This record gives sequence, C-alpha cells and structure tokens, in this order.
Amino acid sequence: MGDLHPEKRRAPWVYAILLILIGLVLIAGGGYLATLGGSLYYVLCGIAVAASGVLLLRGSVRGAQLYGLMLVGTLIWSIWEVGFSGWDLAPRLIAPAVLGLWLLMPWVLRQRRPKLDSRTVAAVAVVALVSAGLTVGAPKLVAQTGPAAAPPAPSADGDWPHYGNDQGGSRHSRLAQITPANVKDLEVAWTYRIGAAQDGKMINLQMTPLQVGGAVYICSSDNVVDSIDAETGQRNWRFDPKTDLKKSWIRACRGVSYYKVPDATGPCAERIYTATVDARLFALDAKTGQVCPAFGVNGVTDLSTGMGDIAGGYYSVTSPPTVVRGKLVIGGAVTDNQKVGEPSGVVRAYDAVTGQFAWAWDMGREGINTEPGPGEEYTRGTPNVWSTTSADEALGLVYLPTGNATPDYYGGHRRPFDEKYSASVVALDAETGAPRWSFQTVHHDIWDYDVPAQPTLIDWQGPNGVTPGLLASTKRGQIFFLDRRTGVPLTKVEEKPTPQGAVQGDYVTPTQPFSTGLPAVAANVLREKDMWGITPLDQLWCRIKFKEARYEGPFTPPGLKHTITYPGVLGGVDWGGVSVDPGRQLLVVNSNRMANYTRLVPRAVADAMGVKPRGDEGGQRHAGMNAQARTPYAAYTVPFLSPLKAPCQAPPYGELTVIDLKTQKVLWSKPLGTARDNGPLGIASHLPIPMGTPNTGGSITTGSGLIFIAATFEQTFRAIDASTGKILWQDRLPAGGQASPMTYSSPKSGRQFVVIAAGGHSILQSKTGDYVIAYALPK
Repeated sequence: MGDLHPEKRRAPWVYAILLILIGLVLIAGGGYLATLGGSLYYVLCGIAVAASGVLLLRGSVRGAQLYGLMLVGTLIWSIWEVGFSGWDLAPRLIAPAVLGLWLLMPWVLRQRRPKLDSRTVAAVAVVALVSAGLTVGAPKLVAQTGPAAAPPAPSADGDWPHYGNDQGGSRHSRLAQITPANVKDLEVAWTYRIGAAQDGKMINLQMTPLQVGGAVYICSSDNVVDSIDAETGQRNWRFDPKTDLKKSWIRACRGVSYYKVPDATGPCAERIYTATVDARLFALDAKTGQVCPAFGVNGVTDLSTGMGDIAGGYYSVTSPPTVVRGKLVIGGAVTDNQKVGEPSGVVRAYDAVTGQFAWAWDMGREGINTEPGPGEEYTRGTPNVWSTTSADEALGLVYLPTGNATPDYYGGHRRPFDEKYSASVVALDAETGAPRWSFQTVHHDIWDYDVPAQPTLIDWQGPNGVTPGLLASTKRGQIFFLDRRTGVPLTKVEEKPTPQGAVQGDYVTPTQPFSTGLPAVAANVLREKDMWGITPLDQLWCRIKFKEARYEGPFTPPGLKHTITYPGVLGGVDWGGVSVDPGRQLLVVNSNRMANYTRLVPRAVADAMGVKPRGDEGGQRHAGMNAQARTPYAAYTVPFLSPLKAPCQAPPYGELTVIDLKTQKVLWSKPLGTARDNGPLGIASHLPIPMGTPNTGGSITTGSGLIFIAATFEQTFRAIDASTGKILWQDRLPAGGQASPMTYSSPKSGRQFVVIAAGGHSILQSKTGDYVIAYALPK
C-alpha cells in the first residue's frame, strides 16, 4: 500500500497534526472568505493540507505526495493570480515551501518505495527554489522616458536661507561640487548631538536646518535652537525658550526662519525666528542667540492672543514662519479628531522687525483682518494651516496648504466657509491677508486628506513659454499644477464621479477633482489579490477583512461598516512634500502606499466605551479611537495590518518617483527603502531587500543632477541619480532620518556639505536619536 516504515522512519505525529490544524484553519477561513465572494483557493488548499496530515498520521506516503501536488497547484494559482511579482508571490509560496522541507528529510526519503516520492521531492524543491528567488529581486524602474538633458551648471549661491532653500520651497540647490561621479566618496564631516529634551525624551527630529554666512541653525522637538559652525559642527550658541510641554501634545519643530533687516547693522540686524509648540514666536540675534528686545514684548510675541481657550494642548505651532515682504506669516496645528469647536485655524502675519500684529486671515470673519476685540476670539474650528507655507516676493502672495475643520471623519456640522477652504491651496495678499484665489483638492473632506506639504513654486517651461507655476502635493497622491498668479490649473484637472452613501446627517459630493494632466502616486485601486501577509494564514485574514469592508476605490465614504481608506492618513504625499530641479524641469516625489481601516462608531456606543476628547477627565484611551465629540459618531481608524503587524497589502509601501514636467510623464519610479530595519511583529529582519517602506520627510535636488533623501523607516541616507534612479551612494544613519536634508557651501573652505537630522519617528516607530550629521567629500 506504499506505507512508510512503521518504526523510526514513520512521520512524526506532531508534524502530521500541525498539517491537520493548519488545514482546518484554511478550510474554515477559506469557507468564510468564499461566502464573502472571495477566492476558493484557501478552501481547496486547506482540504489538501488537512488530508496530507491525516495520511501522514496513518503512515501513508500519499500524504507527502498530496502535499507536493498542493505545492504545485499553489505555484500555478499564484502565478495565475499575480504573475511573477516577487513580493506578491512570497506569502503564497515561502511558508508552504518551508513547511514542506520536512518531506525532503533523509528519514522520509529512505522509504521502501522511494520512486513514489520523486514527484514530492521535485514539487517541494521547485517551490523552495522559487521562494528563495523571491527574496533577491531588484526593484523595477517603470515608464522610463529617457534621461533628462542636464543644463549648464549656473553659478551657485552657497547658502540655504529658507526652509525649502528659497521662498517657493523648491528644495533645490544649484551647488554642483558633489557630482554623480564623486558622490561615492562622501564621508561624515561632522556629527552634532542635540541632547535629550527637558523631560528626558528623544522624540521626532523633523527639522530642516538653515545655513547662512557660515552658521547652521537647527531646532529640537522641544524648540531649543542651536547655531553650529558650518565647517566644524561646533556649537556657536544655544537658545532654550523653556517650552511648556504640558501645553502641547505635539513634539515637533520643522525648522526656523532667517531674515536680514534691510539697511540695519549691529545686534539683530540678522535674525532667527522660532515658533514654539506652546504658541510663542521668538526673534533671536543670528550672531549671538540673544533675544531681540524690540521684537514683540522682550523678544517674544504671544500667539495665543485672540485664540480663546487653547488649554489642554489643542493648539501648537510646529512649522517655521514664512518671511515675505517684511512680514512673518504663520499658521498653527490644531489637534485632530477630538471635538467640534477646537481652536481657530487662523493664519496671521507679524512685522518681522517689531513683532507687532499686521493682519489675520480668519475665514469665518470675511473681510475682517484685524485682531478680535475684547471678549471676542477668532472663529473656532476652522480649517488650519499646520504645515509650511511658501511665498512669491514679486507677486506679493503667500500660499497656504489647508487642512480640515475638525473633526475629520464627519462633516455634517461644517459651515460654508469651512467647506470653501478646507483641503485647499489658498493664496493670500502678503500685505493685507486678503484671499486672492483658492483651489480645492478635496470637496467636503471626510477622509483626513489635508494638503500636508508646503506648496512648491517653479517657473514651468511649458508649451506657451515660461509660466509661474505651483505644485500642490496631496495625501491622495494627486499632484495639482496651478498658475500661481491665478490658481488656474496648468495641466488637466477633471471632476470624476465618486462613491456615494455617507452616514445619516452627512453627505458626500457627487464628484471629486482628479489631476489627470500629471501622473498620480499611490493611485492604484486595491483588489482582493493585492492582500498580503507573512504567511498564507495572515494573508487569508487580510483577504477576509478586505471583503468584509466597504471599498469602492478612492473616496469610499466612512460608515458604520468598516471601510478601507487608500491612500491612508500618512499619504500619498506627507508633510515632506516634493522637490524640483528647475533647470531639468524634474519633479521628485516620495510617497506612501499604506491603507487605513476605518469605521464610524455611534455616539451612544462610544460613550459606553468611555471615549472622550483628549484631556477630558474620565476618558479611556482606545487604540485608533478618535472621540469626535459633539458629532453623532466617534471614528476608529488604524493602519490596515495583519495579526503579525505586516501591512495587509503587498509591497512597495513607499516609492520614489521622478516626473518630467516637460512631458508630464513618469521618468522613473522605484521602491524607496529596504526591509533591513522592519519585519513581522516589529522585529527587524536585517535583510537589505528592496521593498519600499513607509516614509516621512522629503528630498532635495542639486545642480549636478543628484537627489538626496532619507525619509524611510530604514536608517539610510541615499544619493540617487535624478535621471536614472540609480543609487550612487548610501550611508547608515544612527537613527531614523524622518526629516528633509539640505546642502550648503561652507564659506571657510568652499566645500559642499549635505546635512540630515536623524531623530527617528514615534509613529513609524523608527529608532530615535538626537543626531545632526553633515557629509562632505574628503578634504
């Protein structure tokens, strides 16, 4: 009957029972998936695996043969479903192949009738080899249109005086000393340690340094400002604003601002401005770090004026002010999803010399740009501008990226001005604060799709000559290209029908804007076969959750049933935004491809759970639960992960894309980051396998055609050829590089330096630290 040897060579009963148990799980889960309209594979596979276990338990060699046939069938089904995509095939094949390796052990092969096992041996060996090959695949370039022609290198200004180098946030430097040919020789020139925050924590270094006149200026997560010698990395001075961290739940400082007062000399002729998370604006002498006493009141302007009640950490400033026409324009971050009527999203301007109030744009007080009178306050709950703004000095316009009227996932309470300006780019007159134009990227946003990044200005060499353009990158992954004078799209934008069916009391608009003139990122529509995992079991779990949820592509409205929000709240494109190479007319975009699993919870249920706004007494913390008090629903939203904490969708989870603005086509796109520092259950795999990881932070471009970027979960800083996507250099960082780099030329030596902050990120759970690292070519 072809039985196995009845003595020591009999299949161990533990292995057989393991197969039976796995088979039963596959049958049960696969059967439920089938009732949801999903794939029948898991039921059939489960039957085969369970039967294999039963036969092996009975001592029959046919159990091994059946398992081998199951592997062959799995290989055929996998290729039929997802083709030869390595990451898609991995969870389907690797675990079953590894489990089947036991059947290749000598005590199984040396049976009375070995010829019956040849097919099993072949099946296991083939699938094992295919599985092994999945882990060594290289990333693919897509949609190549050929390298962009490099223009002659212009003369380069060596400073980096604004957050994005220029007022328009291009994140481009004309410096070209570091080239594609010599970048491989980069080495650490200096490392600066900021030190722990006042409460001993190291949380989130998101800042981009400035460099002016031989000094580098940085800020920590608790708003300590340091001036560093640009050549040596030695500290010049330190300013500690003694931030009251109890007044904010946010721990971030994305940068400081610089201004040279026209025709001024002496103390405070050159200034550094920093805004704190406890809502204060300081002016410092750039040479000494001393406060400028004539600014505001003893060097500080109180940003809580006119804001009403902001107790409990509901209002913070995390982004640097934009300096335009002698004014400091500044927004603020309002805590998401807690309750209706949170602090105002007002944007204000202050005189850069005196610190005195200049104007306010409070969208709820149309036509009024003054501070509120006694007993009054700015309109509460309006869309806020938490990210960085940009400006055009010549046009006299400042460009705002707006968020939502809180909370995010229900909008039945929103007012006409909330609806008009949320999730938009708004251009204000820099002299008066009056709105000149606005462009909305999402109508009635109930998905937390803020415009998260600084609008990026570029003079576009289009078909009708040079046009002043503005690139608005969004969490949706859509990139809108607008005339920055008027807000009129320069490339095609279409209103397309979107899914309907909001919860009672809310609505969704019939259409939403899609930028069809420029390629989108993270724009794929998820399917059941895109579900992923480490093994077939958690992949099955993800397939079930996918089929249980409502998902009709982009803009599936949140409801009482789970929905899938893709891209998720991280983006698409997050606050790091994009960079451009204006000479080559290239747009560089780093993006995320991560979904969220979202559900609205009726107020009575949320109240019974003890869900209250953050800071309220008696509130209970529930992972992923947002109170949304004073609305009919709380909101539950979490990353769409398997029980093994692996994303429920196949890699890549992060990409780097370069778009040629002359042709409006993708020049190249590739996964950004490897699996080295992440893995199942949060355990690092230590495998440098290109898979693309979640990322936050941005890129820069240089005059020699290089892209510098860290951003990924992986602790790596990279230099990439902008024309081809080839990685030319990389270095291991001591902590996560969730920040945007910068570059400058040292006045002392003429050397070009590239600097990145490595402080990690609490949400991405990358390694934390307090490092600022400068690289340069050897002397």
